[in-house]
Amino acid sequence: MSPPPADIPDASPAEAYEALQGGQDARLVDVRTRAEWAFVGLPDLSDTGQDPILIEWQTFPSMTVDPAFGEALESACPQKTTALYFLCRSGARSLAAAREMRSRGYPNVFNVKDGFEGPPDAEGHRGHVAGWKANNLPWRQN
Repeated sequence: MSPPPADIPDASPAEAYEALQGGQDARLVDVRTRAEWAFVGLPDLSDTGQDPILIEWQTFPSMTVDPAFGEALESACPQKTTALYFLCRSGARSLAAAREMRSRGYPNVFNVKDGFEGPPDAEGHRGHVAGWKANNLPWRQN
């Protein structure tokens, strides 16, 4: 039996945004679904001079893992030393995607803790407790 993948470090949304702003070789990889990008919103990275890389980890509505994910990200970001910050709704899909890219030789991968919306609040609504939106980081809705 092979050992489990090495732990992927977490980065807070603020730490990820700081890395993207800091002129470092860093990219944000949003692995949510097209429906989430369209209806929930996207991180707005316009002040960093870049857009998030948008590649679904799982395809809506079946939510099956896209077997072409790794190749698509390698094409979008061929420099394997780039720091990749993976973002999903709450941090689970992004962790799986980061592990996939670590296995493909990308050593600088980070999971954005609590994702774009974070966990639900007492009323079951996301975006108020933790995550990109709750940290008042720039985002836009289509």
